[in-house]
Amino acid sequence: MPGGSVLNGSAGRFAVVGIPGHRRVTMFRHAVVAAGLAEPYVISWRDVLAGRELRVPEGSLLRVDSPGEDAETDALLRGPGDPARVGGGAAWYTAFTAGLERVAAIPGVRLLGDVREIAVMFDKRRCHAVLSAAGVPVPPAFEICSYAELRAEMARRKWARVFVKPVHGSSASGVIALHARGDRVQAVTSAAWGSGGTLFNSLRVRTYTSHEEVERVVDLLAGDGLHVERWFPKASAGGRVFDLRVVTVAGRPTHAVVRTSRTPMTNLHLGGRRGDLELVRSRAELWERMMDVCARAAACFPGSLATGVDVMVGADWRSVAVAEVNAFGDLLPGLGDISGHGRDTYAEQVRAVLAGMTASAR
Repeated sequence: MPGGSVLNGSAGRFAVVGIPGHRRVTMFRHAVVAAGLAEPYVISWRDVLAGRELRVPEGSLLRVDSPGEDAETDALLRGPGDPARVGGGAAWYTAFTAGLERVAAIPGVRLLGDVREIAVMFDKRRCHAVLSAAGVPVPPAFEICSYAELRAEMARRKWARVFVKPVHGSSASGVIALHARGDRVQAVTSAAWGSGGTLFNSLRVRTYTSHEEVERVVDLLAGDGLHVERWFPKASAGGRVFDLRVVTVAGRPTHAVVRTSRTPMTNLHLGGRRGDLELVRSRAELWERMMDVCARAAACFPGSLATGVDVMVGADWRSVAVAEVNAFGDLLPGLGDISGHGRDTYAEQVRAVLAGMTASAR
């Protein structure tokens, strides 16, 4: 077993901060056990956020995973309320980064992801700035505090179409694809109105065309901060626009999925479908450019074992731009790696850690 001599006893045992029982933790566990190692020690995000004592075996290799998809954890991050509600990103981020600091302070562990980099990836303004400063292609962007400010800045820049994104959002929560020209407006989003004037995440993308309603949505979300990017016209195939989620491990692109949709949102949970990866790979020059851009995006976060890069192909099938870099974007079940080794994203990360430890022990 590669690296086995480095992981004897409790020293070097894998551990994970996550949601016990979630498929992310389960898949990571399977990858560790399949490598012939002891089951990873699991720390619950609930214990981290509730301020409970955190203990792992001395010398553990600690992976930080997503705190999402758990109602109790969400309440600890955003406060009580329906987990499906939109908003509360500023409170979520404050609690989340405080939790990351607690994790980083656990004695005697080696973190497999830099918590400061995770914090940057969960702040769209900071992440965009880091990528832009490194020369990674990203859409031009600005920040706004209200719908009136949004429309004024769009007019000043002569932009008719933009993506409005909550600064600390994820999974397209609260994202609005906005087209505004003259007295006409169209806002496409998964945010739906619920009782008491609350916005909720819906699995159905909808369109608002009333200025008053769009203003109401934007202004409600603006309290947590909004990041606005110029619309990047995406390539399409079979009448569906597409982008890609590319997972990098140790800085190298290893897995990818094409996400297609008839709406501006390609997220699979919003009705997006997996597309034809080989169609994109057959464009050799384009594919090489995309992989280079994803590697350059990952290089902006050298302390992160894995990233999930959302990369867009332009309508010209030549231009490329990065939409997001995700700290927890490695959940791609059922997909083999694009390098042909047949490992899933978690097995690839375990392999990379063991290989790195073996090299350092020589």
